[in-house]
Amino acid sequence: MLEERKFHFSQILIPTLFVAVLWLVELIEQNSSISFVQFGLFPRRIENLYGIITSPFIHDDWEHLINNSIPLILLGFGIFYFYKEVAFKIYLGSILITGLWVWVFARPSYHIGASGMVYSFASFVFFSGFIRKYYRLIALSLLVVFVYGSLIWGILPIDYRISWEGHLMGGLSGLLLAYFYREFGPTPKSYNWDDEDEDEDELDNHLQEQQKEVDGKIEIVYTLSKKNEN
Repeated sequence: MLEERKFHFSQILIPTLFVAVLWLVELIEQNSSISFVQFGLFPRRIENLYGIITSPFIHDDWEHLINNSIPLILLGFGIFYFYKEVAFKIYLGSILITGLWVWVFARPSYHIGASGMVYSFASFVFFSGFIRKYYRLIALSLLVVFVYGSLIWGILPIDYRISWEGHLMGGLSGLLLAYFYREFGPTPKSYNWDDEDEDEDELDNHLQEQQKEVDGKIEIVYTLSKKNEN
C-alpha cells in the first residue's frame, strides 16, 4: 500500500534556506577583497581536511552558483518530501562521502562548489527509484537532468576547468546512499493478483451449468451457487 504523504512547508523551506546560505557566502565574497577559494578542498592535504565541509559553500562566480541552485532546490524538496525520516542524513552523507572521496582521489587543485551534492542527490533519487520501483523518483531525477543539461557529461574529464572528479564522486556517493537507505522512502501500491486469481477459481467451482430445451432449442443456463460454510 502506498504511504500517504502530505506536503509540509518545511520540505521546501529547508532546501531553499540551504541555497540561501550559499548565496549569502557568495555575496560576502563578491563584496569583499577576500577570496574564499582557500576554503575549497585540496586533495591529500591534511591541513585542508576542513575543505570536505566548506567546499560546497564556495563558488567561482554567480553563474556557477545559479547553475547549482535550481537542482539543489528541486532535488532537495524531493528528498525532504519522500525521505523525510533520513533527509538530513542524506544531506550530510552527500557532503562527507563526496568530499572524502574527492580528497583521496582527485587532482591536486582546489575543488569548490556544490555540484558534487547535485550529482549525489540526482544519483540518490534516480537509483532509489529503481531499487524501490517508484518511478516518480526516476521522473524527478530525469527532470533535473533535463534542466541541468550538462549533468551526464559533467562526470567525464572533458573540461579540466571543472571538478569532474567531484561530479563523479557525487554520483557514486548517491548510489551508495540509495543502497544504504533502501528501506526508507515511498513504496508503490501493490496489487495482489494471486488473490484475484484464487477468487476467479473459486467462482468457477461454484458455477453450475444446466441445459434446457425450449421450443426445440437447447438453452444453457449458468447458476452461481453459494459457498458452503462448515
